[in-house]
Amino acid sequence: MAKVEVKKPIVDEISASIKDAQSVVLVDYRGLTVEQDTQLRKNLREAGIIYKVYKNTFMNFAFKGTQFEGLTPYLEGPSAVAISADDATAPARVLSEFAKTADKLEIKAGVVEGNVYDAKGMATIASIPSRDVLLSKLLGSLQSPVTNFARVMNQLAEKGGAAACANVEAAPAE
Repeated sequence: MAKVEVKKPIVDEISASIKDAQSVVLVDYRGLTVEQDTQLRKNLREAGIIYKVYKNTFMNFAFKGTQFEGLTPYLEGPSAVAISADDATAPARVLSEFAKTADKLEIKAGVVEGNVYDAKGMATIASIPSRDVLLSKLLGSLQSPVTNFARVMNQLAEKGGAAACANVEAAPAE
C-alpha cells in the first residue's frame, strides 16, 4: 500500500473535524505525565471538545485552504489539537485552566471564529466566559428592572397606594 493511501484518511479525519469548528487550539503537551494527560483529555471531553495528537504534516495538509491555515507557522515540535464546534472559547478556557496545574502544557496558538491568535491572545480568549454564562448574565440584567418594577407595584398595592393615587386624581384642583 502506498504511503499516500495510509495518510489520506488521517488528513480527511482532521479536515472533517475542523470543517464546522468555531475554534481550533494547538498545544505543546511535552512533559505531561500520563495522569495529567488522562485528566486533560477527560476535562476536554466533558466540555465537548475533540482533542487529538496528529503529525504536524497531516495537520498542515488539513489546514491548507481553510480559515485555520494561519496555524501553519506554529506546527513545530509535538502538537496536539483541541477542536470545538459549539463553544468558541471552550478549548482556550479548559486548556488555560488545566495549564495552571500542569505547567508543562503550553498553548501555542489558536483560531477563534476565523481569527488567528498567538499564545497571549489565547490567554485573553480564555478569560471570556462561555456563551451560556454570558446569556444568563444578559437575561439577569434584563429581568432585574422588571422584577424591581413588580416589587414596587406590590408595595404600593399593600400600602393602599392605588387608592391614594385615585383620591389625589379625583380631588378638584384649586
